[in-house]
Amino acid sequence: MKPLPLLAALLISPSAFAADGVTTKGVIGPESMERPENATLLISEDGHALVPEKDDIPSKWVFEDGVLTASPKWDSLVTKENYSDFRLHVEFNVNDNGKTDNPEANGNSGIYIQKRYEVQILNSFGVSEEDYKASYCGSIYKIKKPDQLVCKKAGEWQSYDMVFRAARFDGDKKTENARITVYQNGKLIHDDFEIPRKTGAGQKEGPEPGPIKFQGHDNPVRFRNAWIVPLELD
Repeated sequence: MKPLPLLAALLISPSAFAADGVTTKGVIGPESMERPENATLLISEDGHALVPEKDDIPSKWVFEDGVLTASPKWDSLVTKENYSDFRLHVEFNVNDNGKTDNPEANGNSGIYIQKRYEVQILNSFGVSEEDYKASYCGSIYKIKKPDQLVCKKAGEWQSYDMVFRAARFDGDKKTENARITVYQNGKLIHDDFEIPRKTGAGQKEGPEPGPIKFQGHDNPVRFRNAWIVPLELD
Protein backbone atom coordinates (compact mmCIF):
# COMPACT_ATOMS: atom_id res chain seq x y z
CA MET A 1 0.00 0.00 0.00
CA LYS A 2 1.12 3.59 -0.58
CA PRO A 3 1.94 5.65 2.54
CA LEU A 4 -0.76 8.05 3.66
CA PRO A 5 -0.33 11.39 1.86
CA LEU A 6 0.41 14.37 4.13
CA LEU A 7 0.71 12.22 7.25
CA ALA A 8 4.45 12.63 7.74
CA ALA A 9 4.25 16.36 7.19
CA LEU A 10 1.41 16.69 9.67
CA LEU A 11 3.35 14.81 12.31
CA ILE A 12 6.44 17.00 12.06
CA SER A 13 5.21 20.37 10.88
CA PRO A 14 3.05 22.37 13.33
CA SER A 15 2.59 25.04 10.67
CA ALA A 16 0.42 22.57 8.76
CA PHE A 17 -2.32 23.08 11.31
CA ALA A 18 -4.64 26.00 11.90
CA ALA A 19 -3.10 29.00 13.62
CA ASP A 20 -5.34 28.70 16.68
CA GLY A 21 -4.12 25.21 17.60
CA VAL A 22 -3.71 21.63 16.47
CA THR A 23 -6.73 20.19 14.67
CA THR A 24 -7.78 17.04 12.85
CA LYS A 25 -8.05 18.88 9.53
CA GLY A 26 -6.04 17.80 6.52
CA VAL A 27 -4.90 14.40 7.76
CA ILE A 28 -7.23 12.54 5.41
CA GLY A 29 -9.44 13.41 2.49
CA PRO A 30 -11.27 11.70 -0.37
CA GLU A 31 -7.94 11.26 -2.17
CA SER A 32 -6.13 9.71 0.81
CA MET A 33 -8.27 6.87 2.14
CA GLU A 34 -5.91 3.97 1.41
CA ARG A 35 -4.49 1.91 4.25
CA PRO A 36 -0.94 2.98 5.14
CA GLU A 37 1.76 0.35 5.61
CA ASN A 38 2.04 0.96 9.36
CA ALA A 39 -1.66 0.34 10.08
CA THR A 40 -2.66 -2.22 12.69
CA LEU A 41 -5.28 -4.60 11.33
CA LEU A 42 -8.31 -4.92 13.61
CA ILE A 43 -10.46 -6.98 11.22
CA SER A 44 -8.99 -8.59 8.11
CA GLU A 45 -9.74 -11.48 5.78
CA ASP A 46 -7.74 -13.77 8.06
CA GLY A 47 -9.25 -12.91 11.44
CA HIS A 48 -9.63 -10.14 13.97
CA ALA A 49 -7.67 -8.65 16.86
CA LEU A 50 -10.56 -7.63 19.12
CA VAL A 51 -11.31 -9.07 22.55
CA PRO A 52 -14.45 -9.21 24.74
CA GLU A 53 -15.09 -6.01 26.68
CA LYS A 54 -16.01 -7.91 29.83
CA ASP A 55 -14.44 -11.17 30.96
CA ASP A 56 -17.60 -12.33 32.74
CA ILE A 57 -19.82 -12.09 29.64
CA PRO A 58 -19.21 -14.79 26.99
CA SER A 59 -18.81 -13.20 23.58
CA LYS A 60 -21.34 -14.22 20.93
CA TRP A 61 -19.67 -12.36 18.08
CA VAL A 62 -18.95 -14.56 15.05
CA PHE A 63 -16.11 -14.28 12.55
CA GLU A 64 -16.47 -15.98 9.16
CA ASP A 65 -15.02 -15.32 5.71
CA GLY A 66 -13.48 -11.98 6.65
CA VAL A 67 -16.64 -10.65 8.31
CA LEU A 68 -17.17 -10.13 12.04
CA THR A 69 -20.85 -10.20 13.03
CA ALA A 70 -21.99 -8.53 16.24
CA SER A 71 -23.59 -10.48 19.03
CA PRO A 72 -27.40 -10.77 18.97
CA LYS A 73 -27.19 -9.96 22.67
CA TRP A 74 -25.64 -7.12 24.66
CA ASP A 75 -21.89 -7.69 24.52
CA SER A 76 -19.12 -5.70 22.88
CA LEU A 77 -15.56 -6.13 21.65
CA VAL A 78 -12.62 -3.79 22.23
CA THR A 79 -9.10 -3.30 20.92
CA LYS A 80 -6.28 -4.84 22.92
CA GLU A 81 -4.37 -1.56 22.85
CA ASN A 82 -5.33 1.87 24.15
CA TYR A 83 -5.21 4.90 21.89
CA SER A 84 -4.92 8.66 22.23
CA ASP A 85 -4.72 10.31 18.79
CA PHE A 86 -5.36 8.05 15.82
CA ARG A 87 -6.75 7.46 12.39
CA LEU A 88 -9.36 4.67 12.03
CA HIS A 89 -11.03 2.96 9.08
CA VAL A 90 -13.93 0.54 9.52
CA GLU A 91 -16.50 -0.92 7.15
CA PHE A 92 -19.93 -1.91 8.43
CA ASN A 93 -23.21 -3.36 7.18
CA VAL A 94 -26.39 -2.76 9.18
CA ASN A 95 -29.32 -5.14 9.41
CA ASP A 96 -32.99 -4.28 9.07
CA ASN A 97 -35.02 -5.86 11.87
CA GLY A 98 -38.25 -4.12 10.90
CA LYS A 99 -38.62 -2.17 14.15
CA THR A 100 -40.22 0.91 12.64
CA ASP A 101 -41.82 1.76 16.01
CA ASN A 102 -38.34 2.22 17.49
CA PRO A 103 -35.86 3.34 14.82
CA GLU A 104 -33.01 3.44 17.36
CA ALA A 105 -33.33 -0.32 17.87
CA ASN A 106 -32.92 -1.07 14.16
CA GLY A 107 -29.40 -1.97 13.07
CA ASN A 108 -27.92 -0.48 16.23
CA SER A 109 -24.20 -0.60 16.96
CA GLY A 110 -21.50 2.02 17.32
CA ILE A 111 -17.82 2.83 17.46
CA TYR A 112 -16.91 4.03 20.95
CA ILE A 113 -13.68 6.04 20.84
CA GLN A 114 -11.68 5.46 24.04
CA LYS A 115 -14.95 3.94 25.29
CA ARG A 116 -15.98 7.58 25.82
CA TYR A 117 -17.37 9.02 22.59
CA GLU A 118 -19.73 7.12 20.30
CA VAL A 119 -20.02 7.52 16.55
CA GLN A 120 -23.42 5.93 16.03
CA ILE A 121 -24.18 3.05 13.68
CA LEU A 122 -27.86 2.56 12.82
CA ASN A 123 -30.20 1.67 9.98
CA SER A 124 -31.02 5.28 9.06
CA PHE A 125 -31.32 5.16 5.28
CA GLY A 126 -34.17 7.22 3.88
CA VAL A 127 -34.76 9.39 6.96
CA SER A 128 -35.39 12.98 5.93
CA GLU A 129 -33.08 15.78 7.05
CA GLU A 130 -35.97 17.28 8.98
CA ASP A 131 -36.57 14.06 10.94
CA TYR A 132 -32.92 13.09 11.38
CA LYS A 133 -31.88 12.99 15.03
CA ALA A 134 -28.48 13.25 16.67
CA SER A 135 -28.88 9.62 17.70
CA TYR A 136 -29.08 8.32 14.12
CA CYS A 137 -26.29 6.88 11.98
CA GLY A 138 -23.20 9.03 11.63
CA SER A 139 -24.04 11.16 14.65
CA ILE A 140 -21.78 11.95 17.57
CA TYR A 141 -24.33 10.29 19.83
CA LYS A 142 -26.94 12.81 21.03
CA ILE A 143 -24.48 15.69 20.55
CA LYS A 144 -24.28 16.37 16.79
CA LYS A 145 -25.93 15.13 13.62
CA PRO A 146 -23.79 14.50 10.54
CA ASP A 147 -23.29 17.53 8.31
CA GLN A 148 -24.74 15.61 5.37
CA LEU A 149 -26.84 12.45 5.19
CA VAL A 150 -25.06 9.75 3.19
CA CYS A 151 -26.35 6.47 4.67
CA LYS A 152 -26.79 3.46 2.45
CA LYS A 153 -29.54 0.86 2.60
CA ALA A 154 -29.39 -1.99 5.10
CA GLY A 155 -27.43 -4.84 3.53
CA GLU A 156 -24.99 -2.53 1.73
CA TRP A 157 -21.42 -2.01 2.94
CA GLN A 158 -20.58 1.43 4.34
CA SER A 159 -17.42 2.97 5.75
CA TYR A 160 -16.20 5.36 8.41
CA ASP A 161 -12.83 7.06 8.15
CA MET A 162 -12.00 9.02 11.29
CA VAL A 163 -9.20 11.18 12.62
CA PHE A 164 -9.40 11.70 16.36
CA ARG A 165 -7.41 13.97 18.65
CA ALA A 166 -7.88 13.15 22.31
CA ALA A 167 -8.87 15.72 24.91
CA ARG A 168 -5.89 17.35 26.61
CA PHE A 169 -5.51 17.54 30.36
CA ASP A 170 -3.33 19.34 32.89
CA GLY A 171 -3.51 16.86 35.74
CA ASP A 172 -7.21 16.20 36.16
CA LYS A 173 -8.27 19.49 34.53
CA LYS A 174 -9.34 19.34 30.90
CA THR A 175 -7.62 22.06 28.89
CA GLU A 176 -8.79 21.12 25.37
CA ASN A 177 -11.80 19.22 24.10
CA ALA A 178 -11.40 16.13 21.96
CA ARG A 179 -11.65 16.78 18.21
CA ILE A 180 -12.83 14.54 15.40
CA THR A 181 -13.09 14.52 11.63
CA VAL A 182 -15.27 11.79 10.11
CA TYR A 183 -15.94 10.71 6.54
CA GLN A 184 -18.86 8.35 5.94
CA ASN A 185 -18.83 6.56 2.59
CA GLY A 186 -16.17 9.01 1.43
CA LYS A 187 -18.23 12.10 2.33
CA LEU A 188 -17.26 14.56 5.08
CA ILE A 189 -19.84 14.42 7.88
CA HIS A 190 -17.88 15.96 10.81
CA ASP A 191 -15.22 18.56 10.10
CA ASP A 192 -12.82 18.89 13.05
CA PHE A 193 -15.72 18.92 15.50
CA GLU A 194 -14.94 19.65 19.15
CA ILE A 195 -16.59 16.99 21.32
CA PRO A 196 -17.60 18.83 24.51
CA ARG A 197 -18.20 15.80 26.75
CA LYS A 198 -18.51 12.04 26.78
CA THR A 199 -21.56 10.60 25.01
CA GLY A 200 -24.40 8.45 26.35
CA ALA A 201 -23.09 5.46 28.26
CA GLY A 202 -19.47 6.41 27.57
CA GLN A 203 -16.89 6.40 30.32
CA LYS A 204 -15.82 9.59 32.06
CA GLU A 205 -13.31 11.74 30.23
CA GLY A 206 -9.74 11.62 31.48
CA PRO A 207 -6.10 12.08 30.48
CA GLU A 208 -5.40 8.40 29.92
CA PRO A 209 -5.82 6.77 26.48
CA GLY A 210 -8.49 4.14 25.95
CA PRO A 211 -9.52 1.27 23.68
CA ILE A 212 -11.84 1.41 20.69
CA LYS A 213 -15.11 -0.40 21.37
CA PHE A 214 -17.23 -2.12 18.72
CA GLN A 215 -20.63 -2.10 20.35
CA GLY A 216 -22.89 -5.12 20.57
CA HIS A 217 -26.43 -3.78 20.82
CA ASP A 218 -28.84 -6.65 20.10
CA ASN A 219 -28.34 -6.41 16.34
CA PRO A 220 -26.20 -8.61 14.02
CA VAL A 221 -24.38 -5.65 12.45
CA ARG A 222 -21.44 -6.87 10.34
CA PHE A 223 -17.91 -5.45 10.21
CA ARG A 224 -14.93 -5.99 7.93
CA ASN A 225 -11.66 -4.34 6.89
CA ALA A 226 -10.97 -2.32 10.04
CA TRP A 227 -7.58 -0.82 10.81
CA ILE A 228 -6.02 1.89 12.97
CA VAL A 229 -2.91 4.09 12.93
CA PRO A 230 -1.72 5.92 16.07
CA LEU A 231 -0.94 9.60 15.49
CA GLU A 232 0.70 12.39 17.45
CA LEU A 233 -1.39 15.48 16.77
CA ASP A 234 0.62 18.04 18.75
